[in-house]
Amino acid sequence: MEYLAKEGKRELVKIELLNIIDKTRAEEGCIDYDLHQDNHNPNLFLFYENWESYDLWQKHMKSSHLDDFAKATEGAIENVTLHEMTAIG
Repeated sequence: MEYLAKEGKRELVKIELLNIIDKTRAEEGCIDYDLHQDNHNPNLFLFYENWESYDLWQKHMKSSHLDDFAKATEGAIENVTLHEMTAIG
């Protein structure tokens, strides 16, 4: 999942993204949940995540901590992009 913070809102978004890492890693089925910040655009953040199953990922997407994140960052995010991918090698 990719998040582009609005100009002037980077630190707020970053803090809130960091805040959901431990909660997500503790969820059933979470294999990887790693946050990255773009080297050329510091307003761009990306979670690289792997889940045991699609259903457990969908459960995560409905979690209360993601709802809390959305409320805390309302109006601070320019764009969210989701890439659903399957490992092939």
